[in-house]
Amino acid sequence: MGPKVIMKILIATKNPGKAREIKEFLGNGFELVSLADFPNAPDTEETGETFEENALLKARAYFEWSAIPSIADDGGLEIDYLNGEPGVKSRRWPGYEATDEELIETALKKLDGVPKERRTARLRTVGLYYDGKNTLSRTASVEGYITEDYCGHCEKGYPFRSIFWIPKFNKLYKDLTHEEHEQINHRKVVYAQLAEDILAL
Repeated sequence: MGPKVIMKILIATKNPGKAREIKEFLGNGFELVSLADFPNAPDTEETGETFEENALLKARAYFEWSAIPSIADDGGLEIDYLNGEPGVKSRRWPGYEATDEELIETALKKLDGVPKERRTARLRTVGLYYDGKNTLSRTASVEGYITEDYCGHCEKGYPFRSIFWIPKFNKLYKDLTHEEHEQINHRKVVYAQLAEDILAL
C-alpha cells in the first residue's frame, strides 16, 4: 500500500475570508484551493429556485471549468409565514438590488401585525460537493423568529442578524458571543458532515 493520496478540492468562492472559514470547517484531510487562488476564474449566475439548485450550479460550473472536484454552498433566511421567503431571492427580495436597511424594512413590513408564534424562521445553508460522478449534499439550519422591532444598526452584509431572535440564548443573532455562535454554527455542521461524506467515497 502506497501513501494515501490527499484529494484536491476547489472551494467555489472568491471571498478569501469565506474560503478560509470553509477550509477550517473541512479539516485537514484535503488539499484545499479556492477561486481566490485563480484570478481568471469566471463568475456564475445563480439562477436556481432553491439553495440546492444554486449550490449545484456553482459546484458543477467550477468543476467543469477547473477539472478539480468542487464544493459550493448557498443559503439564507427562510421565513415560514412568507412560504420560505426571502430564500434565494436574498438581495433582490423587494424586486430590486436592496440595501441592508431596505431588506430589514421589507421583512418587518411583510410581517406587520403577525403574532410572535407565527414569525418563525431559520438561517439555512446547503453545501454541495461535485466531482463529475458523485454529488453529495448536506444542509443545516439555525432556528429562531423575526422580531417586531429593529434596533437601528446591523452588521454590514448580514442585515437579518439584527432582527433574527435566537430563543436558545434569548438574544438577537447579531449579539451572540463567539462561543454562542459556535454552538449553533450551521455552516460548520454542513462542512464537517460533507468532509466525512467525501472521505467515505
